[in-house]
Formats: sequence, structure tokens, C-alpha cells
Amino acid sequence: MKTYKPTTPSRRGMTGIDFSQLTKNKKPEKSLLKYVRRDVGRASSGRISVRHKGGGVKQLYRIIEFSQTKMDLPAKVIALEYDPNRTAFIALIQYADQTKQYIITPQGLKVGDEIIFSELSPLTPGNRTKLKKIPVGTAVYNIELEPGKGGKVVRSAGSSAQVLAYDGDYVNLKMPSTEIRKFLGECFASIGMVSNPENRFYRVGKAGKNRHKGIRPTVRGSAMNPVDHPHGGGEGRQPIGLKHPKTPWGKPALGVKTRNVKKWSNKLIISRRKK
Repeated sequence: MKTYKPTTPSRRGMTGIDFSQLTKNKKPEKSLLKYVRRDVGRASSGRISVRHKGGGVKQLYRIIEFSQTKMDLPAKVIALEYDPNRTAFIALIQYADQTKQYIITPQGLKVGDEIIFSELSPLTPGNRTKLKKIPVGTAVYNIELEPGKGGKVVRSAGSSAQVLAYDGDYVNLKMPSTEIRKFLGECFASIGMVSNPENRFYRVGKAGKNRHKGIRPTVRGSAMNPVDHPHGGGEGRQPIGLKHPKTPWGKPALGVKTRNVKKWSNKLIISRRKK
């Protein structure tokens, strides 16, 4: 984690990500880049459906391999790179047939290391295998929710899930949120913890950096008129006047359960996350 001298008010308290472990002067792999049109918070009608989005620096999307398209074929790590679209670092790997792919980098993976996606792969960071083959207590990431559909959960910087127990066809995992959940043993997962764990200490420092990310300013509801927000109105500065906060559309906010009580995957949750 980088810290800065307080040469300006915005620099005071600002922290940055340490990129020294990444491959220097490495440009992104052209064959693994694509342009993704940004909707800047607008629905197909053109109206704003998600507030506070717009502007930002142009970015090209890096095509990441979340699944296991090349089984039982070793690959060598040839570069570690920054990805503007995610908090984790990414690794460029090359197979024996010269095919290249991007994967999410686990903590501890270095240039020159060899990884493999296999049912019998060694339990070293970056390797990918079925959950039923992974011993209890092992940290995993990039986990499939359904066999063969690719990793969907535990992909952000510094996150990992822990294998707790085997239960018939299922494996119990403790998620980063502390929720304990069942996954089919046939689902694949990668060994280790996602890279860049210091991301949780990152401090933006100034509003301009958020504008570069495409995040526009947020106006407080209490600063609005009653017609615009449930918190608005009153002479001078006023409290919200409600027992609990609300969204601009009058629905409860902060600490309210939003999960559908009839969701099919509720039966796979053993223990809900701690508040």
C-alpha cells in the first residue's frame, strides 16, 4: 500500500495500490481485449435507472477465463497485470499450444509459475479442481455455482472461501460474508486467496479520482425538497423526520433484508451471514 505526503488537502489521508509486483511496461494482450459499451446508468428507454453514473476514463474490457476450457494442460504465467475493471490483479497465462488466457491472480502467484486445471491438480495457488477433491480447511476462490458454468462468486481482491465439510454430494463452504453455504462437489474452484488484499485499505482521497471511475456526485436526501425525497424539507438543517431511512422511492433502506424469501437457493444456505 502506498502512502503520500500531505502536499495538498486531498493528498492527506490518500492511499494507493502498490503495483510493484506487476510486470513492468507490459501492455495488455490485444487478442484478449474488447470494447464494451457503457450504459452510464441508463435503461433501454434512455432514462436514468441507476443514479450517480456517467463520464469516466475510457476502458477496454479484459476477457477473463473464469471457467476451465483447457483441462489437464499445464500453463505458464508470463505476466501479472492491472485490470481497470476489477479490484484483483490478473495473470496472463500461456499453454503449450501457445494459447493465451487471462485469469484472476491468486496471492503468491509469480511470473514463471506453472498452473493446471485438472481433477487431480496439486493444491497450489492458481490451480483449479473440483470441490470434492479439496481438503477441509483449504482456501478457495472463483467458485462455480453450477458445474461447468464458470466461477461466479469470491472473485474480488483479497477474498477467499473456506472448505468446512463434506455432506453427501455437497461441500459446505464458509463465504467471505461469514455465510455457510452448500455447493455441489462437482463444481470447480481455484486454490488460494485472490490477490491485492490491501485493496480494503485503499482511500480515494479526492472527488476527481471518483469522476475518473465514472462515479458522479451523490446529493443527500435531507438537502432536497419534500417532493424529491422522503428526507427532504424543513426550515434550515433538519433531521430526516423518520424512524428509519428511506430510498428516494419510499422503500426502507439500511439494514433491511432484500433477499427473496422464496428464492430457490435458500435451501442451500446453512447459516446466514452475521450482521
